[in-house]
Amino acid sequence: MDIVDGTSNRGLAALTDRARALADAGQRRVLGIAGPPGAGKSTLADRLVAALDGRAALVPMDGFHLAAAELDRLGRADRKGAPDTFDAAGYAALLRRLRDPDPEHVVYAPAFDRSLEEPVAGALPVPPDVPLVVTEGNYLLLDEGPWTPVRGLLDEVWFLDPGPEVRVRRLVDRHVRHGRPRPDAEEWVARSDEANARLVAGGRDRADLVVRL
Repeated sequence: MDIVDGTSNRGLAALTDRARALADAGQRRVLGIAGPPGAGKSTLADRLVAALDGRAALVPMDGFHLAAAELDRLGRADRKGAPDTFDAAGYAALLRRLRDPDPEHVVYAPAFDRSLEEPVAGALPVPPDVPLVVTEGNYLLLDEGPWTPVRGLLDEVWFLDPGPEVRVRRLVDRHVRHGRPRPDAEEWVARSDEANARLVAGGRDRADLVVRL
């Protein structure tokens, strides 16, 4: 397993070069970026896609959050973000489509709207001629239940390994930005997000690359 320091310009350049090599492979490749909540997955994924300038498309795992009404029906709303609050089988099915694109059709993937705290269907177009799909999320390396097939559908997976203090602070600030009072945000992070982070950490050794942040 390779380890890269993602805090330096040199480290970011190395990551971009590695993603570009996947895009240059001659056929569709799928790169996964995994890590605990607040690790910076979406930030790194956005930067890679921007650097590849039209040769990569971003498809986050978060588009497969179950809707709030369904979480309420299932009694899982108080732990939104846990593995069983996503449509993991639907995510795996989309990855299979993305790995083997139909040259005649765009694939439309769902997004997650943080202002609504809801998934939005058909929000992310992936044209068939884009050589690299970047997907990011907590559970790409989780080896249990319906998440098990996901690792095998990714050509490479990078695991982001940030310092816990920075990550927790980011998470609390994110929840506050999206409307939670700070005490509620701190309680949610300690109870829910950190439980998920411990679960995610168990998949670290299944990654091809660890990015230290």
